[in-house]
Amino acid sequence: MEFPEIVLASTSPRRRYLLELAGLDFRVQESAVAEAPGDEESPHDFVRRAARHKAQAVAAGCALGTWVLGADTVVVVDEEVFGKPADRDDARRMLRALSGRSHLVLTAVCLEQAGEATEAEILSQTEVAFRPLEDGIIEGYLDTGEPADKAGAYGIQGRGALLVRSISGSYTNVVGLPLCETVQMLEQAGVFRPFATARQTVSEAEGGAR
Repeated sequence: MEFPEIVLASTSPRRRYLLELAGLDFRVQESAVAEAPGDEESPHDFVRRAARHKAQAVAAGCALGTWVLGADTVVVVDEEVFGKPADRDDARRMLRALSGRSHLVLTAVCLEQAGEATEAEILSQTEVAFRPLEDGIIEGYLDTGEPADKAGAYGIQGRGALLVRSISGSYTNVVGLPLCETVQMLEQAGVFRPFATARQTVSEAEGGAR
């Protein structure tokens, strides 16, 4: 079964890993779009806009019919958006704000087709609760270098898992891409069907055995 070309408008190794895990055939093209929340813009509206603009920016340079996935993930504490930290001091500030309490992780994913008006969007929300973080824990985690390129200054798929007491919602959303919802969106668009190759192979094998 052949599907149209899919482009991931992100160089995030975590999103790339998750899509590869799903069995998706795609290529990566970085989006140069850098977004910041508007003064009166809610975190939910901001993350949707950022994902949409990333997808649209890459789709504008693709061949007609190409499907583009854009995504954006933020951490939200008391309606304040935490993206990737600017430096160590910023990462320290974020981790102190997350210490001993719950926060939200929002990921928006936009599916755009180059040259078409077709567009689909999803927004996933996960509640994450942190253990109380002593200064020594925060400094030790900062020393690992892991917080540098992560929204909210932590990575749940890495040593940041040691800081997380519980989650409610999609785990892969916290990693950077709500995988189940993203695959369902691709299925509905007719762009991808999980396990299609495996089913086809089994069917052909059974047919050849008869």
